Amino acid sequence: MNPTAGFIFTLLGFAAGFMLRPFGAIIFGRLGDLVGRKYTFLVTIMLMGLSTFVIGLLPAYATIGMAAPVAFIAMRMLQGLALGGEFGGAMIYVAEHAPPGKRAAWTAWVILTAALGFLLAVAVIIPLRLSIGTDAFTLWGWRIPFVISIVLLGISLWIRLRLDESPEFNRMKAEGRASKAPLSETFKNWSNVKLILVGALCILPAQAVIWYTGQFYSLFFLTKVLRVENLTANYMLIAATIITTPLYVVFGSLSDKIGRRRVYVTGYLLAALLTIPIFKGITHYANPALERAQLAAPITIIAAPDDCSVQFNPLGTSKFTSSCDVVTDALAKLGLNYGTENSASALVAQVRIGDRLIRGYAASSTDATAEKGRFDAELKAALNDNKYPLGAAASEDINAPVIVLLLSILLSFGTITFAPTTTSLLEMFPSRIRYTAMSFPYHMSAAWFGGFLPATAFAIVAATGSIYSGLYYPVCISAACMVLSLIFARETKDVDISRG
Repeated sequence: MNPTAGFIFTLLGFAAGFMLRPFGAIIFGRLGDLVGRKYTFLVTIMLMGLSTFVIGLLPAYATIGMAAPVAFIAMRMLQGLALGGEFGGAMIYVAEHAPPGKRAAWTAWVILTAALGFLLAVAVIIPLRLSIGTDAFTLWGWRIPFVISIVLLGISLWIRLRLDESPEFNRMKAEGRASKAPLSETFKNWSNVKLILVGALCILPAQAVIWYTGQFYSLFFLTKVLRVENLTANYMLIAATIITTPLYVVFGSLSDKIGRRRVYVTGYLLAALLTIPIFKGITHYANPALERAQLAAPITIIAAPDDCSVQFNPLGTSKFTSSCDVVTDALAKLGLNYGTENSASALVAQVRIGDRLIRGYAASSTDATAEKGRFDAELKAALNDNKYPLGAAASEDINAPVIVLLLSILLSFGTITFAPTTTSLLEMFPSRIRYTAMSFPYHMSAAWFGGFLPATAFAIVAATGSIYSGLYYPVCISAACMVLSLIFARETKDVDISRG
């Protein structure tokens, strides 16, 4: 496909999986409350497994044209629907089997599999890329992990067919307490709606952004901003994931002892205070040459305020042609830190690097092609003169052990918050509507707050020029949720989940 259309479909493919999760929560949550946890499990894993397998078999654009990306997005939508019913059901199934006083410790094992899934994925993908080469992997090798996932589907189905139904659901059915209309009971009862709002807007947003910041944004920051070689960055994140994975159970067990809210609020506080310092530390130990250049020769864009726009372009359709937009885009793509200086008299935006001044250009001008060549050459020369590293971070400058330590601290914030928040959420609702009422707010927060983190953070970086400013998104949400949870969330660790 042409680059613009390809970019649009890539973003749609990413977004589709997130945006359909809340709808999957409603569809399969209702099914789980009506017919049982076990049978809903079977439906969701079949949907997830088959849609994943089919992605590996999809014909290319060259074969079937636009039907190829459309089919890909359809499979991603099915994956999102399935996950919307899968995660909440798994948490509830385990919680309803757990002995009193160990619910969060048991459900933490469900959450821990997210980290194990990441490790399993890279254990397949990295050796495959190294063995067949990048070109072959891009051409056809990427299909292999999708296709062989059918083996995991077979194992999952065999295991789930041997499971017993949740004892709490069986008892509820036997006593005639099962809901006949879980959606109506959930969304037409104001007391339940209030709890959904508390979960979706006060507790869970921070948990979502903290986890995505550690597990995904950190990798983007290492590779795209600090220009650490991709494989090296992945290895460091893998090491940090292995170190922190057991902590899901540790902090789940702690919340069983001292309370859910006390644990996850502490995690929110730590994330709010330490996230930005940790990323600054990663910069120092991953690309110290870049850090030195930013301090010695700061970059400033000098432009008229009306010449600059916010470059948030999620569908790739907007055109940014003013001189300010052109120079901002050039610096943002290089992952460089820059400030802005308003100058009403500036007819054309300029870039100041140390004591060098570079005149920008408007992309709509008649001589834009020649001006682009001149601007790019002058920008590169000024960056080189001021010792800005333009290539990959020097391997000898990368302090991998310290970076792994910093990543481990960052990932630990997710381990502190994940099990206590999700266990608290399922404890808020009576068993007759628990599947529906727990799944919907969880996936709404994961989709709207976690799923939009990369695009939102990058838009903030482009607007402000600071490579750290995108982190204000997770930091502010963590701080807000800490305060809101202290005001509106209640402690749930001693709640009897067999009620209702």
